[in-house]
Amino acid sequence: MVIAIGRQHGSAGREIARELAAQYGIKCYDKEIVDEAASSSTISRELFNSFDEKRVSPFMMQSTQFPGMTHGMGLNIYVASAQFDAIRSIAEKRDCVFVGRCADYILRAREDLVTVFITGDYDEKVKCIMNRQGVAEDVAKKKIKEVDKDRSSYYRYFTDQVWGAAEHFDLCVNSSRLGVDGTVAVIRSYIERSGVKKRL
Repeated sequence: MVIAIGRQHGSAGREIARELAAQYGIKCYDKEIVDEAASSSTISRELFNSFDEKRVSPFMMQSTQFPGMTHGMGLNIYVASAQFDAIRSIAEKRDCVFVGRCADYILRAREDLVTVFITGDYDEKVKCIMNRQGVAEDVAKKKIKEVDKDRSSYYRYFTDQVWGAAEHFDLCVNSSRLGVDGTVAVIRSYIERSGVKKRL
């Protein structure tokens, strides 16, 4: 059982993913994907973080001065490719939950894959970011706009699909209506009805 969760910023997608993984007794990979990718690379984790789910621009670095870079390949492409390799490797080894990073697309050929996209009401997402990060309302709104724009651009570049489009996911859920526990319950209900099961 491999679960790939996409999420809007402020929708509690990360919390939902971690609670879902905890209930199934499996591991959740969010920033852990960055750790896995960086561990097998000569590029630092800090550099991986700086390109993690960020907008892809033709004006980003095209330097070959960094160890491990293939000729002419931008750092943003290199980092994403390393993360995608890590996602494939992890999925081959164990049941798990992935958060973002195009996992739904990268693993789309797997029969044991369940894909979910978490949305939320705008006002609730703003409140979530204000509370979680201790910022003012205008800052929270700016963060939501910037992060979702980055994720949308990143997803479109590497998948040639629209980020969050319902036709690319098994299930889309508005977490503002159900809360974390309610959303997890809905996802579990779908998984149980889908016939996808944990490995023995």
